[in-house]
Amino acid sequence: AKAQAGGMLLALFGWVSSCVTTFVPLWKNLNLDLNELEVWTMGLWQVCIIREEVGVDCQAHGSFLALPSELRISRLLMCLSNGLGLLGCLLAAPGLEGWRPCEDKPRLKRRLLLAGGAALGSAGMTTLVPVSWVAYNTVLDFWDDTVPDIVPRWEFGEATFLGWFAGVFLAASGLLLACSARATRTAVPPAPACRRPSTTWGSARGHHPHPKIADLVI
Repeated sequence: AKAQAGGMLLALFGWVSSCVTTFVPLWKNLNLDLNELEVWTMGLWQVCIIREEVGVDCQAHGSFLALPSELRISRLLMCLSNGLGLLGCLLAAPGLEGWRPCEDKPRLKRRLLLAGGAALGSAGMTTLVPVSWVAYNTVLDFWDDTVPDIVPRWEFGEATFLGWFAGVFLAASGLLLACSARATRTAVPPAPACRRPSTTWGSARGHHPHPKIADLVI
């Protein structure tokens, strides 16, 4: 029960973090040396300029086909991760031990936990892949010797680290739920006593006849 509760908490926290990572424009940060009061941030959907006096000004990316391949594929993978995370939570919830409507169906509960754990594990992988891919390209661009030193370089944003944590939490929750499902008992509960065949009473009836019948025979 503790493993299942911990797995569900990790799943919910990881799913929420993955959704936040998908939509916030904080995947990359760019600080301009010429103007320290201006900071550029970029996400999968828009680019924002943060000015100390003006505030935040965001603009959506152009055409989807005009985006770099890393951003296009990252969009698809992150949306897929959000869907898989939600599906995993919905499947695993009825399989928990405290869920009363399915208490009389242990095999169904075990299958739901396994399916939910698999969906959450897949959601974790589909979160880690795009975040790590964008981070890898950011490192390559930062240390690119062909670019002059005076050109500003993009660096890791806060969403990059949040995405890594979200992927790890989702994968860990899927593993916990799958392991707890294997430990769940799948044996069918015994039938009530009123439905069991009373073999003892039948045998006793053969050896000890009813007193009223014995009196009639005599």
